[in-house]
Amino acid sequence: MACCEPELNHQAPAAYRNVLIAVLAINLIMFAVEAAVGLFSGSRALRADALDFLGDAATYGLTLWALGQSLTWRFRAARIKGLSLLLLGLLVLADSLVSLITGAAPPGVMMSGIGALALVANLTSLALLVRYRQGDANIRSAWLCTRNDVLANLAVIVAGLLVLATGSHWPDVLVAMAIAALFCHSAVSILRQAAAEQRAGEALGGDCHDPAR
Repeated sequence: MACCEPELNHQAPAAYRNVLIAVLAINLIMFAVEAAVGLFSGSRALRADALDFLGDAATYGLTLWALGQSLTWRFRAARIKGLSLLLLGLLVLADSLVSLITGAAPPGVMMSGIGALALVANLTSLALLVRYRQGDANIRSAWLCTRNDVLANLAVIVAGLLVLATGSHWPDVLVAMAIAALFCHSAVSILRQAAAEQRAGEALGGDCHDPAR
């Protein structure tokens, strides 16, 4: 992917900034809701999804900050995002592995209900971001995070129904592990794109224009 994306070069940055602020607020609210319910219910999947919202909020915040920065700082912001997502993935994986020994089945109805609320929040964010799904590593990372969240929310809803039907904590644990894998996959994708864009920018002598300008 080229380091300059023509479809964003001539757009006023105010619209994209406003979208990022809106989805940032949505993700912070949903992080607080899911984290509280996840701790109360003991659901690993809800805790993982809550961390997903937190990671996304950090991603949107960094993307918002990086819009007005030089190429060098945008590359650094993208790497920070990638490494942060990788760390969150490892934390979720560790929490899931612990639950294999100590975990009990969480309330399935609560899992599915909060998962449905999270799905509505992420579909709203996805609709706001769809216009900006192509761009550099910072812009694309915002889209990737939200797209992945929709998949994670659907998985949480299904896991809640399976927990309710079986009385087992395994669906909850397996979904948490799947979310951890999604974190890691997105992290690797962002890091690879950032590295490729940096090489492209260096090859062109750093003459690419800021896509937000």
